[in-house]
Amino acid sequence: MLTGLYFGSFNPIHIGHLAVANYMLEFTDLDEIWFVVSPQTPLKKKHSLLNDQFRLKMVKLAMSQDPRFSVSDVEFEMPKPSYTSDTLTHLSKHHPDRQFVLVMGADGLSTFPGWKKFEFIQDKYTRYVYPRFEDDIETYKEQKNIKFVQAPKMEISSSFIRDGIKSGKDIRHFLPSKVYDFIQTKGFYL
Repeated sequence: MLTGLYFGSFNPIHIGHLAVANYMLEFTDLDEIWFVVSPQTPLKKKHSLLNDQFRLKMVKLAMSQDPRFSVSDVEFEMPKPSYTSDTLTHLSKHHPDRQFVLVMGADGLSTFPGWKKFEFIQDKYTRYVYPRFEDDIETYKEQKNIKFVQAPKMEISSSFIRDGIKSGKDIRHFLPSKVYDFIQTKGFYL
C-alpha cells in the first residue's frame, strides 16, 4: 500500500489542500493520503496556531466529505516540536504493511536541508513534490528520491484565509463548507 503523508499545521485546512491531495490520488500511483496534523513544527511559532484539537477537528470535518482521505494525529503524542524524520520512523515501525511517501510543496525544498535528519528522509522516503507559486525546481531535480508532480498551482494559503477572515472578507468558497461553518460558529481568526 503506497501511502502519501501530507503534513501540515492546517491552520485552517482549505480547498487548496484538498485539491492537491485529490490530484495526488488521481494522477500518481498513491493508493491513499493521510493528512498528518502537526501540533507544532520547528518552523512555526506555537502562539500563531489555533488550538491543536480545533485544527484536528477542522481536518476531520474536511475529510468527512471525502472517504478517500484519512486523518492522523500521531504527532499529538510525540515530543514537540514535531520532526518529520521522527514521525516517519514511528509510522514505518507501526505500519510495516505500508510504503510511505512524503507529499510536499516545492516551497519546502529550500528549507529541506535544514530539516532534522534530512539525509535519512532523502535516502529512505520518496518525496512527491507539487508546484507552489514561482519556486525554481530546476535546482532540486538531481536530488535523490524526489518526484515532481505537475499538479495545478494553488495560489491559496492558510495565511490568506486567516487574513481574509480577519479583514471581514467572505471566504466561504475557499474552505470546505463544514470547515467554514465551524470557523464561523467559533469565531476563529477574527
